Order: sequence, then structure tokens, then C-alpha cells
Amino acid sequence: MSPLADLDGYLARIGLAGPATLSDVHRAHVTSVAFENFDSASGRTVSLDPAHLEDKLVARRRGGYCFEQNLLLLAALESLGVDEVAPMLARVRIGAEDGPRSLNHLLLRVVDDGKAWVADVGFGGGGLLDPVPFETGIESDQAGWRYRLVDDGAEIVLQVFQDGAWTDLYGFVPEPVEFVDVEVSNWFIATDPESPFVTGVFAGARRVDRCLTLFVCEEAVLIERPVGEGSSTTEVGIDEVPSLLAQRFGIAGVSLGPDDRLVIEEHAG
Repeated sequence: MSPLADLDGYLARIGLAGPATLSDVHRAHVTSVAFENFDSASGRTVSLDPAHLEDKLVARRRGGYCFEQNLLLLAALESLGVDEVAPMLARVRIGAEDGPRSLNHLLLRVVDDGKAWVADVGFGGGGLLDPVPFETGIESDQAGWRYRLVDDGAEIVLQVFQDGAWTDLYGFVPEPVEFVDVEVSNWFIATDPESPFVTGVFAGARRVDRCLTLFVCEEAVLIERPVGEGSSTTEVGIDEVPSLLAQRFGIAGVSLGPDDRLVIEEHAG
């Protein structure tokens, strides 16, 4: 990835100005840029070109999913001069009781001031608020949200503590991957006819005090989890979704098409 063309524009997009640490940037990004998959759900190409990502997520103030979000973060961290930053691919474990999934998630290994971290601003409504140390067995408390890395065979697993137990989010082999492998994984989840990123719309908003996730397939369902509490699930009328996305997720430009399919303006933002 090349450095950002407009680092100041990116920092302004996430509400920062002047010098910023890795933790500052991570929390500001994840709480400012929404998770959404409108491009893949509408059949548009999900480009990972650095200039396109900067235009879409920064200039046009759109959101994106893990490949877009974390590659933009990668470019930003390189622009800020961290020691090292490399992409890694993971298998999401939530809802994968029938067996392992494909490598369908992107995260970053970041070395800053000689210390290694897992950074991930692209896991939707329930992911990390801050980076976690790239070391198993260390619990990270992030404004009341608890995360840790554990070993599981060849993989390292990121877990979150919720509902009184540790829950697996995803597992990854701790080795950097080539950009071509990232492109292949992105292409698969964005184009496979059975991919949930093709068959439905997902949106996520990460806040310091809560996580919001909206699933729109045959019906629309909002899941909200305040810090330290259980999640609540609310069915939402499809006609309510555009205003809900604008007001609570920060996703503007969404409307209902004639077939009640959600449509986002290609140049929204």
C-alpha cells in the first residue's frame, strides 16, 4: 500500500488533528467510519485500490467492510511512520459451527515503538475499540470491553468476553500475507452468489459505550449491545432503515428502490 495522499484529510475524517498515536487513530477510526457492504450487495466492484479507498472512505465519507477499512488504516499508519504494519487473513468463527470458513477477514499486525499489536477497525459493530498486544494470554480492558488472544493449534484466536463467557471472534495464522491473497479473498466474499455480503446488507457502528449491528436480508434486524450488558434484538420496518442508518450509523444517502431494496447513492457522502 502507498501512503495516503491526504493524511490531514484522513485525520479530519476521524476527528483528529495534529500528532496522533496508534491508539488514538485506531479508536477514532473505528468510532467514526461505519461498517457497510452496500457495494457488494448492489453488485458494484469492491476496489482495494488505495486511491479509491481514500476517495470513498475519506473524501466521500462512505463506510466499508474489513478489507477496505483495514487497508485504509494500513496506509494511514504507514503515513504516520509506525515501525511496521502488515496484513493478515483470518477465519471468522462466529456462526461457524459446521466447520471452518474461508479466509474472509482482514486484520493488521502493527509494530510501534518496538511493540507488536493486533489492529482491526473492520469487524463491524462488535470488534476491537483499541489495538490489543500481539501476545496470547493477556486480557485487554477497553473502556469496559474485554478482549484477549489465545492459542488454538496453528491459529491465534481473538476472543471477547460477553454474556459471562469468552467468545471466539476469529482465528488467524500469525503470518503476513501478500496483497494478491488479500485481493483474492476480497473478490470471493464480494462476488460469490452465496456470500452474505452479496445476499444481504450489513451495517455496523462501534461506539465507546455500545455496539450496533444492522442485518437486512429478508427482514431488517437491529442488534444493540451496551458495554457490560447483554444484547437486544429489534425488528425494524424496511421503510425505517434509511433514517436509522443516517441517524445511528452515520450512513447517509440510502433510499428504498421500487422493489424495496436498499440503495445507496454511488457518490454519497
